[in-house]
Amino acid sequence: MKDYVIDIEAENKEIRKRYRALLRACKPTMQRGDKQMIRKAFDLALESHKEMRRKSGEPYIYHPIAVAQIAAEEIGLGTTSIVCALLHDVVEDTIITLDEIEHMYGKKVRRIIDGLTKISGIFDPNSSMQAENFRKMLLTLADDVRVILIKLADRLHNMRTMEFMARDKQLKIASETSYLYAPLAHRLGLYAIKSELEDLSMKYTDPDTYKFIAKKLNEKKAERERFIGDFIGPINNILKEQGLVADVFGRPKSIHSIWNKMRKKSIPFEEVYDLFAIRIIIDSSDDREKTECWKAYSIVTDLYRPNPDRLRDWVSSPKGNGYESLHTTVMGPRGQWVEVQIRTRRMNEIAEKGFAAHWKYKESNADSGLDQWIRKVRDVLANPDQNALDFVDDFKMNLFSDEIFIFTPKGTLIQLPHNATALDFAFEIHSDIGATCIGAKVNHKLVPLSHQLQNGDQVEIITSSKQQPKEDWLSFVVTAKAKSKIRSSLKEEKRRVAEDGKEILERKLKSIKITYNTDNINKISNYFKYASSQELFYNIAKGAIDIKDLREFAVNDKMIDTSPVNGQFNAHMSGLVEKINKKDYDTLLLGDDLQKIDYTLAPCCNPIPGDDVFGFLTVNDGIKIHRTACPNASKLMANYGYRIMKAKWTSKQDMAFLTGLRIIGIDDVGLVNKLTTVISQEFKVNIRSLAISSNEGIFEGDIMVFVNDTQQLNTLMKHLRQVRGITAVTRFESDNNH
Repeated sequence: MKDYVIDIEAENKEIRKRYRALLRACKPTMQRGDKQMIRKAFDLALESHKEMRRKSGEPYIYHPIAVAQIAAEEIGLGTTSIVCALLHDVVEDTIITLDEIEHMYGKKVRRIIDGLTKISGIFDPNSSMQAENFRKMLLTLADDVRVILIKLADRLHNMRTMEFMARDKQLKIASETSYLYAPLAHRLGLYAIKSELEDLSMKYTDPDTYKFIAKKLNEKKAERERFIGDFIGPINNILKEQGLVADVFGRPKSIHSIWNKMRKKSIPFEEVYDLFAIRIIIDSSDDREKTECWKAYSIVTDLYRPNPDRLRDWVSSPKGNGYESLHTTVMGPRGQWVEVQIRTRRMNEIAEKGFAAHWKYKESNADSGLDQWIRKVRDVLANPDQNALDFVDDFKMNLFSDEIFIFTPKGTLIQLPHNATALDFAFEIHSDIGATCIGAKVNHKLVPLSHQLQNGDQVEIITSSKQQPKEDWLSFVVTAKAKSKIRSSLKEEKRRVAEDGKEILERKLKSIKITYNTDNINKISNYFKYASSQELFYNIAKGAIDIKDLREFAVNDKMIDTSPVNGQFNAHMSGLVEKINKKDYDTLLLGDDLQKIDYTLAPCCNPIPGDDVFGFLTVNDGIKIHRTACPNASKLMANYGYRIMKAKWTSKQDMAFLTGLRIIGIDDVGLVNKLTTVISQEFKVNIRSLAISSNEGIFEGDIMVFVNDTQQLNTLMKHLRQVRGITAVTRFESDNNH
């Protein structure tokens, strides 16, 4: 922590100033008596945290005030939530109990703070515990969504003020944010918060790219503002003529979304045209909303030619998180595509403030998409047996996916994630229908269970009482509900088969005179490399182990395998983890001969000297080195933080490292020859492999090369971009999990 001089008077003045700003933010939702309640909570928080300071040296009370301010201003929550936000760390960090909180503020506040305290341990240094905490967090969501909303406000403020934390902590928290919290904000309709969380995560996990895009955006700011002014001028004039009261403005896209586009399309920054979106927000009465949105759409498309494939109508069919808007892409006056979003003031508040605004406008509509989603969460949580990490993965996948709308034979509308199959649809209707499903008719045509549904399909499910869930179903279903129910059924079936296997093993052991006891069962399980006794019993029942194998075990009793089983580290790995935690190895120095720790470079991201890297302790393959910008990094850091090890390159390496380049361009005679000349002859870089495809005049090549470090790689990429006909050269990343 940096040295700082405490000026108590100045700090007290600043605290009062921040408190007044909070009260101003709370004003729209305040009722009689609320101000006193907020004051009481503020005084308690101030007293409780008076001796505490943040890593920056600031008084700790700044944090709860800021969280309350975000909850009020950016999410639009009311007084109860503001009180809870002010007190969210009091029970955990001080001697004040939940009973005292209940006595002062009532049961509702107690329940929310209890929920916040339970999930505050999300940084536990154990992966399954972290996953278990995430499950707990969702249980509180199903009980009272305000717990999650305050948690998101807390996380947002922590991300905004993370510069004083240690680098490894920054990476861990940023990865967890992009892996779980940003998708959750997206699902709750908090788009502004979701975008900021993604940008802030990227600022720490991939700082170079973040700074590069931020700098480029800044350089083009004046030019962009001129273009927006020219574009919206005519729209404003016609809206006024037609009697529509509306705000029209340009909104910049987030750095993270621009980077995603660059990666997906393998294009440089200069070729990302939609760096901003135009938003039209109409002041409209409830009964005219739809009509006036389409009227504004008509005005825009009369002025500028629309792209017919890019109309998104979420006004007629809102998204599952309540989002309503019309999106279209039109050709602007300078020959570039511009995204236009049209919505009313009410729709905009729901889009900006998500769930909180949704409740405000909802009245008693219990069938809204958000209520259905909360019911789904409860449904998935109802399965207590599911492995917590599987649960987090399944759930996360469903948080971010786009939705499709499917109809039942009677015309009922059901929302499913993009890529959902006929089997997902069956489970969505009812668990029993999913479990006994043998096929489906999509638009009256017979299809298999794995058939992927398209928006607007009408689906009829065919069942059979003889059918039961199969292992391979897990490979194609996508909804968390289907995966959870299938796993649960398979587990039940496995348990039943294992019971039979247990009896068979007892008889077999008796015949070769081995005592049936827990110690021997564990030895046999280890010998045959099964993670548990249940696995052993199951495989006995399936005939995978017979009497001959058991006799062999009896003879070789001393050769019991001690390799890691069921995700547990062996003695060597445990010792290594201990040494790391004791800081015997503060940072793994890559390429340093003095450090006798084996490591390998992860093939999913092929790190090279100069890359920002970290070490990951695997169960079977020792330490693997990944780039912090690796496609798998956020998942590893979010779920297995206790196995992450700081690593950095030593100044000079005497060897070449494998990395991949993806090259896109206009196909031309001799293009490959030009590229290989630059790589092999000019740069003396060895090529390991070259995969090239050409389609309708577009050249695409993936080239694996050996380079010394990032400096050499960047210079090589710069020279390759100068080859005539080449439009993009990017570093190639694999999405494989290693």
